[in-house]
Amino acid sequence: MPICFDLDGTLGQFTGGYVLLREALGDLWGRPPAAAELLACTGSTDWEIVGQLHQMRFGRPLPDPEYARYERACLARFEGAFHPAGRAPVIFQGIVAGLARLLEAGHPVRLVSGNVPLVLAFKARLLGVDPRIPLTGSLPRLDRAGLIRMALEGCPGPHLYVGDRPHDREAADAAGVPFIGVGDLVPGEHPLLAPEAEADLLVRLVAERLGGE
Repeated sequence: MPICFDLDGTLGQFTGGYVLLREALGDLWGRPPAAAELLACTGSTDWEIVGQLHQMRFGRPLPDPEYARYERACLARFEGAFHPAGRAPVIFQGIVAGLARLLEAGHPVRLVSGNVPLVLAFKARLLGVDPRIPLTGSLPRLDRAGLIRMALEGCPGPHLYVGDRPHDREAADAAGVPFIGVGDLVPGEHPLLAPEAEADLLVRLVAERLGGE
């Protein structure tokens, strides 16, 4: 019964991430996409967003090798911005600690994020996520619900997804799994955690949510 967590806004915050995405594409394409072009994109994964920007710019679908080039360029931008002498992420300490507590209690825990895999791994390290937790980042031809299904494949239920945005809740609904929200940007009747919640509260809320399945 894997318990899957989003990363950005759920475990912490990396300010300016969309600016770095645009700069990475500017490195590859000669000039970055305009902010208005980025806002026009739908979907919540790098594959979806970069694919739509590529279609706008070049009038054709994004090839897999170009997506791999973007992944490396995006990682370079994040490494150049977030380091000991540069920016630091905001870490939701209690929630990150709660992941380790769940893992130690025998619950399979996964990170399922819209970041490309190399950037997801980089961010997870900076946030102090337990390195035993498997990571599923944005892959070609998969939306967020598809990534959740991939992370849960072959695993018995009950399952759970934890995120901070309406697109996280919508992906959980599409994947057929219950949802817990983090913060006040994901309204609904699901349980909610504050970003500053302590690990004990996360563990208790997960147990209650799974117990109700």
